[in-house]
Amino acid sequence: MEASEIRILAFAGSAHRGSLNKKTVSVAVDGARAAGAQVTVIDLRDYPLPLFDQDVEVQEGIPANVVKLKELFRSHHGFLIACPEYNASITPLLKNLIDWVSRKAKDEPLMAAFKGKAAALMAASPGALGGSRGMAHLREILEYTGVVVLLRQVALPKAHEAFDPDGTLKDPGQQASIRHLGLELVQFLAKTV
Repeated sequence: MEASEIRILAFAGSAHRGSLNKKTVSVAVDGARAAGAQVTVIDLRDYPLPLFDQDVEVQEGIPANVVKLKELFRSHHGFLIACPEYNASITPLLKNLIDWVSRKAKDEPLMAAFKGKAAALMAASPGALGGSRGMAHLREILEYTGVVVLLRQVALPKAHEAFDPDGTLKDPGQQASIRHLGLELVQFLAKTV
């Protein structure tokens, strides 16, 4: 597949307006776009979801925002995901998103929004580990749903001090490393889709 045909969905697992992970995923998006891919960036704040509950699903059906998100996930070949870390795991927002989007609709195969997709992971945190523990949990969850997660991932420690006002990273090596994740995902998808 040509790079220009590849569609990537990019987002951070945070709704926070000043999210360090939103800034981080933007750097990887630049790399994917420079490689020629079509990248759709979404903000999970724009897709509010109830807490996953099978009773809600049975009584009220799948929420409209879940339907929209499932279509977005299904229509893209891969994902760039920046994973905030809360108490050494992923955010409730991100887990809830995955739980809803993984639900099987009547006319689709199990895990249809995830199977056969690929993802590149990154995390930014004020802490010294850069969100690496949360990424480990996200990797497990995504692999369970059928997503191939690229081996290389990037953790950005002390992220509250890492960015210039324009959203670029002060350290050129960190900037290049995260930007390269976008390129790596495009290269992987070009060989496998």
